[in-house]
Amino acid sequence: MRCPFCGAMDTRVIDSRLVGDNDQVRRRRECTECEERFTTYESAELNLPRVVKSRGNREPFSESKLHEGFQKALEKRPVSVEKIDEAVARVRHRCLVAGEREIPARQIGEWVMRELRDLDEVGYIRFASVYRQFEDVAAFREAIDRLEQSPSSAASQLPLLPEDDEVTSSNKPAAKERRRRKGSN
Repeated sequence: MRCPFCGAMDTRVIDSRLVGDNDQVRRRRECTECEERFTTYESAELNLPRVVKSRGNREPFSESKLHEGFQKALEKRPVSVEKIDEAVARVRHRCLVAGEREIPARQIGEWVMRELRDLDEVGYIRFASVYRQFEDVAAFREAIDRLEQSPSSAASQLPLLPEDDEVTSSNKPAAKERRRRKGSN
C-alpha cells in the first residue's frame, strides 16, 4: 500500500485486529522509507439491492434512512442505541441475503415493523401509523388489537393499555366504600 506521507509503495503491517461487529479489519502500517505510521480499515464491499419505491422510482439502499426511521419511531422510548443498531443490522442483512438486485420498499417496511414489534410496541404503532397511513382512531385500535393478540410481542414490555383487572384493582377502595355504604342503608 502506498504511504500517504511520502508516497513510497513499500509499507508493512505491524498490527491487525477485528473491529466493529467483526466485519472490519483495522491495520496499523508503517512505511519502510519514512517510518511514518498510519491506520487502514478493510471491509468487504457488499452490493446491497436498489430499493423500488411505491411509485416505481428506484434509489440506492440507505442504511442511514433505515436508522433514521427506527430512531423516529423509537424517539423518547426506553430502547438503547445498541438495540436500534442491531435491528438496523438485521434488516440490512435480510436485504443482503435476499439475493435480489432490487427489493420493494414495502418488503423493507415489513421487516422494520417486525423488528419494532419485538423492540417496543409504542414504536411499532408509531411506525405503523405512518407506514400504513392510519386515517382514524379505528385504524389505531385495530393495530393495537392485532399487536396484543400477536404471540411475538416481547413479554418484557409494558402493556399498551391497562388490563381490566388492573383498572378494577386500582378502584378497589372505591368499590369497597360503595359496598360499605350500601350495607349501612
